Amino acid sequence: MPGAPVPPKRPRMLALHGDTLVDHYFWMRERDNPEVIAHLEAENRYTEEVMAHTVALRKHLYDEMRSRMKEDDESAAERYGTFEYYTRTRTGQQYPIAYRRAVGSDDEELLLDINALAEGRAFTRIGVFLPTYDGRLLAYSVDIDGSETFTLYFKDLATGTILDQFIPNTYYGAAWSNDGQHLFYTTLDDARRPHRVYRHAIGSDPTDDVLVYEESDPLFHLSLSLTRSRAYILITSHSNTTSEVRVIPADAPQSTPRTLLPRRHRIEYTAHHHDNYFYFLTNEDALNFRVVRAPVDDVHPERLEEVIPHRSDVMIEQIDLFANHMVAHQRAHAQERLEIIDLRSRETHALTFPEQVYTLQPWDRDALWEPNLEFDTAVFRLHMMSLTQPRTIYDYDMDTRTLTLVKRDDIPGYDPAHYRSERLWATADDGTRVPISIVYRTDVTRPAPLLLYGYGSYGATADPRFSIERISLLDRGVIFAIAHVRGGGELGRAWYESGKMMHKRNTFTDFIACAEYLIAEGYTIPERLAIVGRSAGGLLVGAVTTMRPDLMRCVVADVPFVDVVNTMLDSSIPLTAIEFEEWGNPAIAEQYAYMKSYSPYDNTTPHAYPALLATAGLHDPRVQYWEPAKWVAKLREVKTNDAPVLLKTEMSAGHSGPSGRYDRLHETAFEYAFILDQLGIVSEAQP
Repeated sequence: MPGAPVPPKRPRMLALHGDTLVDHYFWMRERDNPEVIAHLEAENRYTEEVMAHTVALRKHLYDEMRSRMKEDDESAAERYGTFEYYTRTRTGQQYPIAYRRAVGSDDEELLLDINALAEGRAFTRIGVFLPTYDGRLLAYSVDIDGSETFTLYFKDLATGTILDQFIPNTYYGAAWSNDGQHLFYTTLDDARRPHRVYRHAIGSDPTDDVLVYEESDPLFHLSLSLTRSRAYILITSHSNTTSEVRVIPADAPQSTPRTLLPRRHRIEYTAHHHDNYFYFLTNEDALNFRVVRAPVDDVHPERLEEVIPHRSDVMIEQIDLFANHMVAHQRAHAQERLEIIDLRSRETHALTFPEQVYTLQPWDRDALWEPNLEFDTAVFRLHMMSLTQPRTIYDYDMDTRTLTLVKRDDIPGYDPAHYRSERLWATADDGTRVPISIVYRTDVTRPAPLLLYGYGSYGATADPRFSIERISLLDRGVIFAIAHVRGGGELGRAWYESGKMMHKRNTFTDFIACAEYLIAEGYTIPERLAIVGRSAGGLLVGAVTTMRPDLMRCVVADVPFVDVVNTMLDSSIPLTAIEFEEWGNPAIAEQYAYMKSYSPYDNTTPHAYPALLATAGLHDPRVQYWEPAKWVAKLREVKTNDAPVLLKTEMSAGHSGPSGRYDRLHETAFEYAFILDQLGIVSEAQP
């Protein structure tokens, strides 16, 4: 077998704060350099050669996972205006097809066949999918390479024709005016930051679109939405610590935007509308957020009236407002719950589930819209799942407090009685208790092979969700666990704050503590432990790999953020400036030293390292492909053992990997085959 690619070393020296950074592989960032593309393609060939003996296993895993997929399926319909919108998938087709029908009718109308859009392309993803409330027009946007840069199109749903106007360089998020004649959308600057909001008049030349607002601060991004009441278009400026909302009446789309609560450093809020009030979910004087409101015509900090007070043990993550109810999405003791307030009587009740470990409201990866589009309803739609229970969709009547089953995912051949999930607690070095969600077959023999997953950044929660693909691991005797480390949001805002900036190392040491706990309790042993993380979770497993290379057998780092210092020094890279409030600014000496202390690329020194599979996307705007490519090259250069170090780059995709559902199964089968092979579970037989 040919040896691994050996890229040339071309030292690039950078002096900063009395320190010198030496980067031998800085040249890999030259995207247009044929030598770079040739190197990535050589890495892909080498990875395929090393993994050639797993071809049969990968095919078996793919067929097995596909057999659990309900290929011909239909989503639960969501009402918006006088229509119900839904998608359908068909056997052999990669993407869903969007339909609608008039409420009370069985006559359906095809809106958008994404398979037709994707014909001849390796990648296709929909960003905006937004019909007007009256159902006359549809705005949709398409990304064809994974760069998350979209072209916006308009379809006349009465005639079925695509309008001549199209708008390139747009991002997620858009909002219609109530008359359906104006669409608001965002565009990207050179760093791919959504920085401008434009207003497009249907039928006009997009070059004449009106600039509505421009965000000049590079720390802030713009997002767009329409209140559920359909009264206001919201323009939200947000950094990682601060937000500011401007509103435009949806009935008067040419109005000048009005600021609600002016931005103040480290004060975050989201705005919602109901009747004569704006409601705000805010962290002002409330670490775990509280809900306040102010009259629509008199929004001022001194006029804020408290609706839901701050609680030190309950995090309010989101609120939804309906004609007569508010739904507060909360998290307490690492568990989700819903609190429902009747806005007429002020009576409050909670909705929980008996399972020990579950999650609510997980969005489908391929969903074109979020649920609960209608305002004037007492019915709240929720999605519930757990590590053992497939997704179940309920309609909850907030007046009668009754749940109605809408749809339950059918998983052929799956019996949840054969599996068990539970919540464990590890103890970190500083005495902090760290939750672990775990699932395994009831007949598993311990110590067993174990896959430990983690994320731990941005206050995001690694919720215990069901996966049809994961069954293939569980049925081969692998235990799956999630380490809910600091930096995430599982235990409230303090949990996040204690795992970011100058406390970031807590994320990594928490993960190590979880692994050591699972070993000490007999769930696994180091030789049978695999760790997996994606994006910022790739930083997590990368840092753990350099800190404790003896702890695990193998690592899968998907699109990993591993070159922390070099990336954060380059403001031309998408997302860098806004990330200063998450990781730190290396222009500040103290923050530079701290970031360098854990950055995997800077801490890869001679050791015996575990086997590694790193992935990248050539068009990834979030984590540039060269980060894992450089890390892999450096690991191979310094490691003192013969464990494989592999790089697999998607040459036609971005941060989220392949866009088609079958392509994603192939990707998962490849990663699972790597893990199973390293853990010594190589049988191709049906478990």
